[in-house]
Amino acid sequence: MGSESDDLPGYVVLTSSQGTSGGPSNYGCGFLPTSYGGIPFRGTGDPILYLSNPKGFDTETQRASLDTLRRLNEMVLADQGDPEIAAHIQSYETTFRLQSAAPELMELARESQEVLDLYGIKDVNESNYARNCLLARRLLERGVRFVQLFHEAWDQHGDLTAGVKRNCENTDQPSAALVRDLQQRGLLEDTLVIWGGEFGRTPMVQGTNDGRDHHNRCFSIWLAGGGIRGGHVHGETDALGFNIVRDQVHVHDLNATLLHLLGIDHTRLTYRFQGRDFRLTDVEGEVVGDILA
Repeated sequence: MGSESDDLPGYVVLTSSQGTSGGPSNYGCGFLPTSYGGIPFRGTGDPILYLSNPKGFDTETQRASLDTLRRLNEMVLADQGDPEIAAHIQSYETTFRLQSAAPELMELARESQEVLDLYGIKDVNESNYARNCLLARRLLERGVRFVQLFHEAWDQHGDLTAGVKRNCENTDQPSAALVRDLQQRGLLEDTLVIWGGEFGRTPMVQGTNDGRDHHNRCFSIWLAGGGIRGGHVHGETDALGFNIVRDQVHVHDLNATLLHLLGIDHTRLTYRFQGRDFRLTDVEGEVVGDILA
């Protein structure tokens, strides 16, 4: 939330070398033009593929090539009106700006030891969730409006006790550090932090070990900053954690609330695609007023 940097994209996806992000299906733009999609940052090497120019191809030559390509694309866009052509033009320009902005962004060695200790970062070059949390703060400082972090390994169909313990050890400290760091820098007030997944785990054992199956009847997420009421617990499950018994929040309600915090009325936000007006919350969704500050 906030103004977009002149050199960085509005939506960045951070993944680590501990797993893959599942591809664009996890951070794609659905029926919107691809200019609204996220730009993935890699955990190792250049943060973005082909960020560095090949040998013998300098910035001046690259700029001239992009200007020529832009003029050709604009001619086709004027003739055909395809929004994907406009998305291509934007993506080329974004990539060019990133070549100067991304290297400085990734220089975590400039951070103080106190900050690195806060996040639990021992090696600034090691790709992990803690490093991504610090990168998220640096992106937000530079005006990037949306940052998505992936920590994958929660699909415990087996060995849940050891797996959840390991996941919590990897994520608890850096997640808390991100919120604390944003607050100390005066950024949390207009930054909404959302931590969660797409479903929970069953309360009963799956198979013969201590695994759990997928469970979409009820699960929890937490939110901080950005207009959220602090210290509030919303909703309640039954004694087994199998069904919701109080204050259910549907995914449409969550999206309606997030859009409200962004200053958008979800009932009026539509996009025409293939002859139909689409709404992010479909034809449902209510703002959850109890969780608002």
